[in-house]
Amino acid sequence: MSADALAALSIHEARRLLRSREVTARELTDACLDRIQRLEPRIRALLAICAESASRQADEADRALASGEDGPLTGIPFICKDVLCTRGIPTTCGSRMLEGFIPPYNATAVDRLLRQHAVLLAKSNMDEFAMGSSTEHSAYYPTHNPWNLECVPGGSSGGSAAALAADEALFSLGTDTGGSIRQPAGFCGVVGLKPTYGRVSRYGLVAFASSLDQVGPFAKDV
Repeated sequence: MSADALAALSIHEARRLLRSREVTARELTDACLDRIQRLEPRIRALLAICAESASRQADEADRALASGEDGPLTGIPFICKDVLCTRGIPTTCGSRMLEGFIPPYNATAVDRLLRQHAVLLAKSNMDEFAMGSSTEHSAYYPTHNPWNLECVPGGSSGGSAAALAADEALFSLGTDTGGSIRQPAGFCGVVGLKPTYGRVSRYGLVAFASSLDQVGPFAKDV
């Protein structure tokens, strides 16, 4: 299977291939990192790429799969919106104000995925402090819709939606306060879910409006 075909898999398709050992987590991760390297100069969906740590996590996932200690998302590469804290990885919220900030802990949503041996590939671009609906208002650069580079991907989680639509990962995390998962999912042709308020921990999420903020997923199908 080609690298592009691997990166285009849905979670459940990849899960079946991982469990049958037809594909390794390292192969999936390398395929996504290859897509990132080739496509990011045009799409600009990402702010930080974690290639070295992702490779280590993929190897750990393969060991978990081999020992039968795997979970539903073991070995699945994902991208995380840069509003969620990640230990040892810059978290900027799309703002120069937080440039160089490296959290000492993970957001709970991220931590639970990593404990399952999901593989964190990168942090995604966003409207600064999640205040926008087009991902044109990042302090770093705008993100382009991979279906048409002249169009916006929506926002504020536009980087997470665009990266997924471009097959740079198999799923991604965003946040939704007033539409910031649902709208970019619609713009980029992926599935996005705003969970019931309080269903997903907000610990480690840099707040926009704590009474409305929710962490949720983007995926390639329901």
